[in-house]
Amino acid sequence: MVKLAKVRATLCFVQKHGQQSVVLPTHIIKNRSSPVPHLSLRAIFRHTLMLSAIVGTGSLAGQSLAAPTAAVQSEFGAWGVDLTGRDLAITPGNNFFRYANGTYLEHLQIPADMTSYGPFNALAELSRTRVQSILNDLSAHPASVARTTEEKLGTFYASYMDTAQVERLGTQPLQQDMDVIKAVKDMAGFAALSGTAVGSFQFGPFSLGINPDAKDPTRYALTLDQSGLGLPDRDYYLKPAFATKKAAYQTYIEKALTLAGWPEPARAAAAIVIFESKLAEVHWPRAELRDPRKTYNPMTLAELGTKAPGFDWAAWLGASGLPAQDLDKRHLIVGEPSAITGEARLLAATDMDTLRAWLAFHLVENATTYLPDSFEQARFVFTKALTGQPTLTARWKRGVQATSAAMGMALGKVYVQRYFPPENRVVMQKLTTDLKNAFRIRLQNNGWMSPTTREAALRKLENFEIQVGYPNRWRDYTGLVVKKGEVYENARNGVAFEWRYWLDRLDKPVDRNEWDMTPQTVNAYNNPLFDQVVFPAAILQPPFFNIKADPAVNYGAIGGVIGHEMTHSFDDEGRQFDEHGRLRDWWTKEDAERFQKLADRLGAQYDAFEVLPGVHVNGKLTMGENIADLGGLTLALDAYHASLAGKPAPVVDGLSGEQRVFLGWAQVWREKLREETIRRLAVTDPHSPPEARVNLPMHNIDAWYDAWNVQPGDKLYLPPQQRVKIW
Repeated sequence: MVKLAKVRATLCFVQKHGQQSVVLPTHIIKNRSSPVPHLSLRAIFRHTLMLSAIVGTGSLAGQSLAAPTAAVQSEFGAWGVDLTGRDLAITPGNNFFRYANGTYLEHLQIPADMTSYGPFNALAELSRTRVQSILNDLSAHPASVARTTEEKLGTFYASYMDTAQVERLGTQPLQQDMDVIKAVKDMAGFAALSGTAVGSFQFGPFSLGINPDAKDPTRYALTLDQSGLGLPDRDYYLKPAFATKKAAYQTYIEKALTLAGWPEPARAAAAIVIFESKLAEVHWPRAELRDPRKTYNPMTLAELGTKAPGFDWAAWLGASGLPAQDLDKRHLIVGEPSAITGEARLLAATDMDTLRAWLAFHLVENATTYLPDSFEQARFVFTKALTGQPTLTARWKRGVQATSAAMGMALGKVYVQRYFPPENRVVMQKLTTDLKNAFRIRLQNNGWMSPTTREAALRKLENFEIQVGYPNRWRDYTGLVVKKGEVYENARNGVAFEWRYWLDRLDKPVDRNEWDMTPQTVNAYNNPLFDQVVFPAAILQPPFFNIKADPAVNYGAIGGVIGHEMTHSFDDEGRQFDEHGRLRDWWTKEDAERFQKLADRLGAQYDAFEVLPGVHVNGKLTMGENIADLGGLTLALDAYHASLAGKPAPVVDGLSGEQRVFLGWAQVWREKLREETIRRLAVTDPHSPPEARVNLPMHNIDAWYDAWNVQPGDKLYLPPQQRVKIW
């Protein structure tokens, strides 16, 4: 959960095109378009509903706020399902995803400023237009020096949108930070400067965070993780299949350094790519980062210096702003020890010219959206080569994201006041109770668990907390300085403010009301350290949640989402945390082995799933999400059955209750992606592609066969003994 860069689901995934980091403006979900990535994937310990496609942003700029809402409602028919979007020529047992969504997808055109499109994107676009409306209101009269939170929001956005002023300033705001890089003479200076990256636009080879301690989540701990890459994943440096992307990256580096006035940019760009390729060699693969035990390695500063010599750790930590007193006695939770050792060794062997150029490029990259348009255009050439996105995202959308990056929770407070109906919270609380009850019954009747483990699992479920809509307490932005016309400084102040916010909490009790997503984020997440699930306000809209829809549809859609997030507490990662959120082995050896055998069988199904010719799902990387999808849909079906209280389900438009549950789930995932995006996500995304998220869970659920008359010979048919049932 590295709390800095809330300037990331995510949870918006940001544009720092990789670096194994996430920046949190609208947090943890799909976007990839923002600066300041200081957050390691490992360090989050968060399971999000969707970490995939929001990068882009369609064009709703001139519409009224009522129009998108009406469109969202009407798109899903009279009772919550878009019946016209089905492809009735497809047999459900051959491809349920295409049966439920084929006609819709056939006619869908991905907006030119997006890399994919589906319900997540549509609702994210709606959320953006709503935030834009808020900011348009607040930015009408920007203040020279903003005082109130509302003034800060409006002034920040107005300054970002003042392109004439941005162009007038040119690279002047960048120069002070560039001069600091040029002044670095030795490794001690390099370590000190890179240590400031947590609270600035500067950059570094390691990721420092402040997170609840995985073995004692009542207190905060420092976390240290691998970092330093600019491409989406180590594979992009090491595998021939990504050679063209690597070449495009080098071209971009050269262009960015040229615009910034760095000497010999071509030579520097080549050296940077060679250096990062060496970093990639020592980095842990993404799938390995999913193991919370392997990534929990407490060390003192002295131990770190012994295990990873060649780097001035004291200078690095001291420059971060950590209290100097007893700094040498603090423990850091090191995520990837061998990678940290390898990085330190590599840094010591790299010439200072390369290291300075590397810092300079990433400074520019982190600050690009706050610099003249030529910088953004240069980055977009690379973005297009990397993702296939045809056109650059509109500036107002980038302005919305930039403001969210600095003051996301402040925007969330206004968003909730304007756009979140209180009744949605009440209905969601009822649904979550239903899903929790369904899970309890599942656990009580679990056939492969011993009584000891089962009782512990039930205790964990009873402690399970669900927060809906918005946090119980709002952030205070009093200490954030925002001035009219100073877009670069405002954004940099935002990063520094965020880091100070977490520094202030370092030695205090953990606040369980702190959210990792803003209310305007279209996503949900599970926090195993809190035994908690969070559902932001913005996801509680059709097709996920529709207060006017048939109950079966809501159970299949948002019920499946609730069940998905609950199941994360019992997936291959989440099961390792106990009822108090502590990383602790509470399973018997035999139960753990039985669980793993079931998980391996499920993983093999996904390994066999081909997303493009020769490109398969990584069953290990996606394991947690796959278990959660299967569990979520299973629980949703159980909860729907329970809601009938023994009465027969009504038939609606010739469809049974169970059929409508399955259609509700399938409709949530009706997404189309560009080919380059598919290839990238196959390497980087812990979520399986949309078609797999529909078809593979369903063909493990007996009720699906009965509901749709799936027979041997159908492509998705699995004999009963091959169907995987975990929860």
